[in-house]
Amino acid sequence: MTAAAGQTGRKRFPPWLKKRLPAEGSTRCVREMLEDLGLTTVCQNARCPNIAECFSRKTATFMILGSLCTRNCSFCAVEHGDAEEPDPDEPRRVAEASVRLGLKHVVVTSVTRDDLPDGGAEHFAETIRQIRARLPHSTIEVLTPDFGGVERDIETVANARPTIYNHNVETVPRLYPELRPEADYERSLALLRHVKEHTEGIYTKSGIMVGCGETEEEVLEVMGRLRQVACDILTIGQYLRPSERHAPIQRFVHPNEFDRYKKHGLEMGFRAVASAPFVRSSYNAEATFLEAEQKQCGGTCT
Repeated sequence: MTAAAGQTGRKRFPPWLKKRLPAEGSTRCVREMLEDLGLTTVCQNARCPNIAECFSRKTATFMILGSLCTRNCSFCAVEHGDAEEPDPDEPRRVAEASVRLGLKHVVVTSVTRDDLPDGGAEHFAETIRQIRARLPHSTIEVLTPDFGGVERDIETVANARPTIYNHNVETVPRLYPELRPEADYERSLALLRHVKEHTEGIYTKSGIMVGCGETEEEVLEVMGRLRQVACDILTIGQYLRPSERHAPIQRFVHPNEFDRYKKHGLEMGFRAVASAPFVRSSYNAEATFLEAEQKQCGGTCT
């Protein structure tokens, strides 16, 4: 069985955006476990096209700090609104879910919480600590908002020692007013730079979506800027419009262009580059991390 992932509007999806779906029922146990623990995932809330594949493999990306975002980016399917107070028991439940799934690489993200004094930084840190206590040998990846650029809050998360600190620049700076009006390109780059300067031994990671109206030259320029702030890992994927009320797809990027981005990225010095139409920040995140690890240790890691 195949599906044109995320198809909305009148654009006909090209053949490389056809995705084979796993057997019906293969995702049920993950969905039931998440419901039992009262947890949400970005896979569900952001309408990720890879959700069935990932859930069938017993992986998920946990989304903490509620399901409502205080920002309203025009590309994102996560709902916007006034969020509730953070649940102090949520970090424990994320750790419990990680144990039940048998995860070796745990990925945690969140909505943006500009309403909180620390943007939710301490909640992130406590989630890392809880996972580490239950799964001491796991690797942990966090994908955080920009915390308004407040270095103290960025450091709160970094000091909890995630294996990977991810923050997405999402698009080229020219498109920020349209796609990310409440974000700031230079602020996002500064966050990644600060993590590297503040905390030794943590990988930094960022991602960009294409097909929004950017040019190939603009993407390469963003990649270069990310390397200037010593970003280690890069993800590049095709933007797929979540609904008619979101920003339209401007073009479908051919797989050959994704291959060129990967080639250029590795030549620039990224330790790992995941670049393909269905790539998302946390899609096959463990494999991308292991690729970076192999490069870090010259291919001698076991």
